This record gives sequence, structure tokens and C-alpha cells, in this order.
Amino acid sequence: MKHVSILIPTYNDPCVTLVTTLQQQAQAAGATYEIIVGDDGSTRADVLQQNRAVNELPNCRMTERETNAGRAAIRNFLARQARYEWLLFIDSDMVVCRADFLNKYLQTSENEMVVDGGVVIRDTIEGNLRSLYEKAAEPHHTAQCRQLTPYQHLHTANLFIRRDIFLNNPFDERFRHYGYEDVLLGKQLQAAGVPVSHIDNPMSFEVFETNLQFVQKTEEGLRTLHQFQAELQGYSSLLSLANRLQHLAPLVRLWHRLNNRWERRQLTGSHPSLTVFNLYRLGYFMTL
Repeated sequence: MKHVSILIPTYNDPCVTLVTTLQQQAQAAGATYEIIVGDDGSTRADVLQQNRAVNELPNCRMTERETNAGRAAIRNFLARQARYEWLLFIDSDMVVCRADFLNKYLQTSENEMVVDGGVVIRDTIEGNLRSLYEKAAEPHHTAQCRQLTPYQHLHTANLFIRRDIFLNNPFDERFRHYGYEDVLLGKQLQAAGVPVSHIDNPMSFEVFETNLQFVQKTEEGLRTLHQFQAELQGYSSLLSLANRLQHLAPLVRLWHRLNNRWERRQLTGSHPSLTVFNLYRLGYFMTL
């Protein structure tokens, strides 16, 4: 049976329930395991205090960094701290939704060196933009769809990878802000000739930020995409669309300048539209 280090980076997210569930599954499977929560400079004292309960669980511990190092750096740090040959990266806002979740990874073939289990959206919350967006995208997140372009669908929310492969292909630590560090990892693995497998072993996405927070996070991700667009060519559908529409760029920018305030109000209100969201994303990106 594989020996596994379960790595959970977190920032202001309570994750004791997640850790407890994973710890119980590992114990029941008779696995050799450890669970490391990496707090990346959380600013909420109440969440920090809650998460320190992780240290009381068998084979579990939490490391705390004084300052926020960024999404890539905290994951690289956790991988270096890990003791075992297999790493399971899980985002701290995920929810375990299957009793055999950990077992499915422990039973994968030794030839499967990088395995993405995917995510599911448990419920749609009326009026919540993130919930609507993720639910609409869910049909494209099946294992069958992801396997069609395996390197373009790598997500660190639920990723099983051999430690030596990850240490040879770490996250690019220039990615300090939200978005796309996992997309570039997919490109690195493809360049290195490392096979990626996609299976049906999802985590559940159930915690959704407010509409304003999601719009702000989206804008941050678009700035990241703009900053690293040379590296991400061919690995972002929005970037590919923007490239195809370059001949219309002046019109797109004009539309965004005239309508972005209205669009943003609509998206942060109680009845957000995915059509408006897609227009806003394209306009915001092409105006950068």
C-alpha cells in the first residue's frame, strides 16, 4: 500500500472537519500517512485557534507561517516537509463526499504517477455567482472530459502526485496571487513527459464566497493570467479566445469602458448572470 502525505494549504479557512475525515479514512484503510496543514499567514485569530486542534489528531500537524508566501510557495513548502513518497494536495475549503475517497488513491496503479480526482458541486445556491459558475462548468469536469486534454485540466484542489516528480516540477513561485499556478504545473509536466491520469474521485465544493468577493478574486486571476500569458499560451480557454478576437480588441475595450460599472453591479447583486460574467471577464482581460 502507498505511503501518503496529505497536504492542505490554508488561509483563513477552518479545516478541522476536513482533516478529521481524512484522518479517519486513513486509519480505517490501515495506511501509513501523515496530514500536514500549512497555514499561510492567516490573519483571523479565531480560525488559527480552531485549526490548531489538528495538532491533537494522530499523525497530523499544522505549520504556521508568519507572512503569506503565496499559493505556489506554500504548496512547495508542504511538499518539502512531507515524509512519504506520495503527496495528496487538497484545498482547505473542500469537503470529502465519498467514504472510499482515500482508498481510491491508495489503490491506483504504480504507473499512474499524477492523478487528478476532480470536484463536484453539491448544491447550487440561488443568487450566488460562484455557485452558478461552478455548476455550469461541472459537465466539463467529468473524468472523461478531463482526460481528453489531461494537462490543461490539472487542479490542486484534489491532486495525487508522486513526491519525487513534484519536487522535480515544483510550482512556479512567481505565482503569488490567485490563479493559474496549477495550469502552469500541467504545462511543466507535459514538457517533462510525465503522464497525467484523471479519475472519478472528487472532492465536493460547497463553500462559496460572496458575489463581490468572487468578482474581486476573478479580477485577481485575470491579472495573473495577463502577467503570465506568454507561459500560459494554449492552456487557458479565455486567453485563446482573447487571441482570436484581437481584431475586435478596440471594440471589446470600448464596450468594457462603457459598461463595466453596470456589469459589475449586476454581478454583485442578487441575480447575477453568467452571460454578463463572461462578457465582463473578456472585457476586463482585454483592457489590461
